[in-house]
Amino acid sequence: MKLFKFFGSVNKEMKLVVWPTFKENRRDTWTVVATSLMYAIFFALVDWGLISLLQTFVMGK
Repeated sequence: MKLFKFFGSVNKEMKLVVWPTFKENRRDTWTVVATSLMYAIFFALVDWGLISLLQTFVMGK
């Protein structure tokens, strides 16, 4: 019985949620994609720089 009561409450709460529109959802998705790409490029450049420094100073290349 508790399980049915729980899912009834979940259903009631889901009806109160304000869901984003398609336009908002698409905008937020592109924001996440762009931010992820910027971080990926940043960390790739930092990684490349650190590898270059290590090769130059530690390995003497």
